[in-house]
Amino acid sequence: MNVKAALLCGGTGSRLRPLTYYFQKTMLPIGTSQKPILEYIVRYLKFHGIDEITMLVGYKAEQIVNYFRDGSNFSVKVDYSYDNDELKGNGGALINAYRAGKFDGYEDILIYYSDILADMDLTDFLKFHKEKKFSATLAVSDHYKLPVGVAEMNGDTVVSFKEKPSININPTIGILMIKTEAIKKFSQMKGEIDIMGDIISSLVKEKSVGGYVTNSFWIDVGTTETYEKLDHELIETMFSKYFH
Repeated sequence: MNVKAALLCGGTGSRLRPLTYYFQKTMLPIGTSQKPILEYIVRYLKFHGIDEITMLVGYKAEQIVNYFRDGSNFSVKVDYSYDNDELKGNGGALINAYRAGKFDGYEDILIYYSDILADMDLTDFLKFHKEKKFSATLAVSDHYKLPVGVAEMNGDTVVSFKEKPSININPTIGILMIKTEAIKKFSQMKGEIDIMGDIISSLVKEKSVGGYVTNSFWIDVGTTETYEKLDHELIETMFSKYFH
């Protein structure tokens, strides 16, 4: 399958302040070995056969470029697309990379929000996208665990209570496939563009977006609260297979 990865790693990480006054959010150390979040993602992609990567960078890009360089130390090929003032938002970063020719020759682009860690079977996800022939395919979880407790009320009385229950909805987990031809359709857009809010929402109206349902582990590391509560030993154990 002719795929290149586009890693979204240019945001300012406002939900992780004050840490992100000093770090690019994707370079925050995790696991007992304290490697950057972005290294876990790169090794995860390589494990599943994706070894050509464009990193969409902006805020504190130097930290990323100085660490990954051309990717050869990680047995992948890495190039970079820098944010500009004409195109803003993560959709703008994607279109900017398309215009710069970063996706030339590739049929499909794997977009990965780089403050997400996931242990999904990426190989199966790629196969699903190829077989179903959607313009875009979203990875979605089969449930969502609420971060708060939920009370059931009868008047003023609490009649039942569940601490952080799972509910039956399908949240997106920050991983999606999109055909390069689909990106081309939006390549003349200007201003602030959001991948999910503008590009994917438009494709949904055309009924050309698929959903790959997974029950695998995933976590959004993009807030101070989740980062502080991260189980580093669990991360190290779960993701160790990608480092061999």
